[in-house]
Amino acid sequence: MDLSETTGPIVNRNMASPIEQAIRQICEEKGLAYEAVVDAIESALAAAYRKDFGDKNMNVEAEFDPESGTTRVFDVKTVVEDIPLEELEKAEAERKARAEALAEQIKLSREKGEAIPAVSMEEDTLPRFNPKTEIMISEARVLKMGAAIGDVLRTELPMAGEFGRMAAMTAKQVITQKLREAEREIVFNEFKGTEGQVIVGTVQRREGRIVLVDIGRTTGIIRPEDQVPSERYNSGERLKVFVKQVSLTTRGPEILLSRSSEELVRKLFEVEIPEVGEGTVKIKALAREAGSRSKVAVTAIDDSVDPIGACIGQRGTRIQTIIAELGGEKVDIIEWNTDPQRFLLNSLSPAKVKEVSLDEPTATATVRVDADQLSLAIGRGGQNVRLASKLTGWKINIVEAGKPAEAVVSEEPAAEIVAEAPAEKAAE
Repeated sequence: MDLSETTGPIVNRNMASPIEQAIRQICEEKGLAYEAVVDAIESALAAAYRKDFGDKNMNVEAEFDPESGTTRVFDVKTVVEDIPLEELEKAEAERKARAEALAEQIKLSREKGEAIPAVSMEEDTLPRFNPKTEIMISEARVLKMGAAIGDVLRTELPMAGEFGRMAAMTAKQVITQKLREAEREIVFNEFKGTEGQVIVGTVQRREGRIVLVDIGRTTGIIRPEDQVPSERYNSGERLKVFVKQVSLTTRGPEILLSRSSEELVRKLFEVEIPEVGEGTVKIKALAREAGSRSKVAVTAIDDSVDPIGACIGQRGTRIQTIIAELGGEKVDIIEWNTDPQRFLLNSLSPAKVKEVSLDEPTATATVRVDADQLSLAIGRGGQNVRLASKLTGWKINIVEAGKPAEAVVSEEPAAEIVAEAPAEKAAE
């Protein structure tokens, strides 16, 4: 066919209009869905039309075609049953009287210092009609034959001319707000999937006692209780953080991060130790004093696997990586055992325990150690026995072998625990 014989211009259907190109550019920059941007434009056009050409009883909706740049505007109403005008006026008068009576009752109660009466939650059975979103069936059938109750009528409205300056400003504000809401929703959905996981972030700055961390498309916060006292969070520092909670607030997504959570240690084991990640080695219990020391009880599903060796790695490479991520925090790896006595004995490592006796009704364990192991079993400030108690769930009394049971209790204040042990034997 000879192209010279065509009567009209040749149109490249693959060529997007300037406004469609702008929409797609916004989608790429903000990471938004194409439909979300178009919806924002339609909401803005409806707001602008309402501002310049609409009235209070119009429920305006707009349809925008990005390819052609054309807009169609509709008044959308739901068909309801006919209600006599007198009945509506009577219902509104009764509602107004009830509201005034309640307001007067509340005023009198405040003047007398009495309790404010509870607002009745009884269902309002009086007839209602909203002329903005509803249309009575008799009027609807004038516009459309065969209209039935529950139908939605879309009446196209004329475009009377160009929008004014105020309408354009209104449209701009609506677009900005809608795009911001869509962006917040996408960010929330993206990070909700990371809740309970470990991610890498970069410290931005401090605001008071809160640390702000850049985690990609948004900023997470580390509250004071989720910080490690011995750590200093310097701007630009990269660190691994545990995603504690992701919630959507009126100001956008709020992402709470933690460096002090026990779950941070658990997730680091899962990431750095393949056997733990695969489930061959399981973490059965974990106790932590953030920034100082952690005890992790592990066991192997397969008898041929050494759980402690798997966690330590060749020449300690695996556990050293975890210690480095925790800022030098000491990590004791304990072999878990179904026998409480054996588990308690392991939990007090590196101290060598001579004897363990259990009082199951009170969940109390009395542990006897030699004199040279007493300070090591207790630990500096009682830390070793305190962590062992958290790990096992038993209240632990440390007693020197051959002496009466003058117990050192794991839950006692650190100063009292240290007083029971000779100062020259204090262990880290």
